[in-house]
Amino acid sequence: MTLKSLIASLAIATAATGAFADDTSTVTTFYDLLSNPGSAEHVAAFEAATSDGWVSLGDYSGNEKTREAFLGQMGGFAQLMPDLNWAIQDMHQDGDTFIVRSRATGTPVAPFFGVDGQGRSFDIMTIDIHELEDGVIVRTYHVEDWAGALQQLSGQ
Repeated sequence: MTLKSLIASLAIATAATGAFADDTSTVTTFYDLLSNPGSAEHVAAFEAATSDGWVSLGDYSGNEKTREAFLGQMGGFAQLMPDLNWAIQDMHQDGDTFIVRSRATGTPVAPFFGVDGQGRSFDIMTIDIHELEDGVIVRTYHVEDWAGALQQLSGQ
């Protein structure tokens, strides 16, 4: 057996055994928190799935949101949107990088980004890129269609 075929065999065996399944569940923990932002259990699972230095990047400013700041924002979302749901629609893995397309829905109970939805709900698409190191998420890039959410909430 050549070195090349040995490496190919090991790669196939690793994929077949589901060795990367734990990374998929690690990434899924992120969305469990988004759907249950007020849950202490989900906060603890998120903290275990992310590094102490985890950062969130959501725009071109280069400003990073720390894990503590993100969890603070999620606590606010729990109060503002008790029915918030963040459902994974599709997930792709390339080594330690995961790309996730998801769908976020919710009904704010108070003005959201200055828009009083008057009981209306939103349904938007989101895209996230999670980078893992040693089995934990170290960085997340994300894009959400908040403009579409505000349009839906304003009844337009």
